[in-house]
Amino acid sequence: MRQSSRYRIFCTDSFEWLHSRTIDSVHAVVTDPPYGIIEYAPDQLEKRRCGKGGIWRLPMKFDGHERSPMPRFTVLRPSERAGIRDFHARLAPFLLRALVPGGHVIMASQNILSYLVTLSFVEAGFELRGQIIRVVKTLRGGDRPKGVHTEYPDLSVTPRSCWEPWLIFRKPCQGRVRDNLREWGTGALRRPSPDTPFFDIIESPPARGEERRIAPHPSLKPQAFMRQIVRAALPMGTGIVLDPFMGSGATIAAAEHLELRSIGLEIDEEYFRLAKQAIPQLAKLELNGAYPMSKKPQSTA
Repeated sequence: MRQSSRYRIFCTDSFEWLHSRTIDSVHAVVTDPPYGIIEYAPDQLEKRRCGKGGIWRLPMKFDGHERSPMPRFTVLRPSERAGIRDFHARLAPFLLRALVPGGHVIMASQNILSYLVTLSFVEAGFELRGQIIRVVKTLRGGDRPKGVHTEYPDLSVTPRSCWEPWLIFRKPCQGRVRDNLREWGTGALRRPSPDTPFFDIIESPPARGEERRIAPHPSLKPQAFMRQIVRAALPMGTGIVLDPFMGSGATIAAAEHLELRSIGLEIDEEYFRLAKQAIPQLAKLELNGAYPMSKKPQSTA
């Protein structure tokens, strides 16, 4: 299948690729990295594909519906949490080097692990610029204590999750924001329209139906959400957006729909093949009731 001239995708290790990337050559990063690292280790992915569980919670029925397997981050050991911190401490300097001044990193995280990511990125030199609250009721958490649910019927060990954090980091600007915008085209977030600011709360149910059929990836994010944040990440409507953990290609598909240049990296060969087929199909999806957005770049005058 022919790739668009606007995007390039590679089946490669992200760290190796970033190591050889020219400094100041990427304008934004939008990605959904492996939350806890361990769930995307080869042995855990194999268990999931064979329906053997592992770190992935086995499907459960809720109101007559099958639930997809989800990683059980509450069972991570201290050494595995340290691995999460080490992973992001290694990643952040590579992204800082590749990004132009003022470039943003917008990345999915997880409520009980996001502090590890934030510490690593701030210590590397990024500015924490807030987070996007993706309102998505996944029905995770809220369970009674295991094995004693009848003894403690009024208790939950964690809150029932209704949102997903997307962390926003920025490489420091060169001088003032206006100077950085004129020199590099980065340093700010693009508004949906001149009269509407970019909000940090976005209602976004899980990807279902046609999207799920096209890209059956365990962490597939819906195009209605991805197109909003990819568009915001390139304030002048120009530059390159990178997804170093491409998965099914949702970020690249969003960029392609918006006629923006992008690069996607994925180390897992099966997911890479999936993304190669899925990206052009996801990019062509017309979404009823989607957030209104102009594809045209803002004037640089």
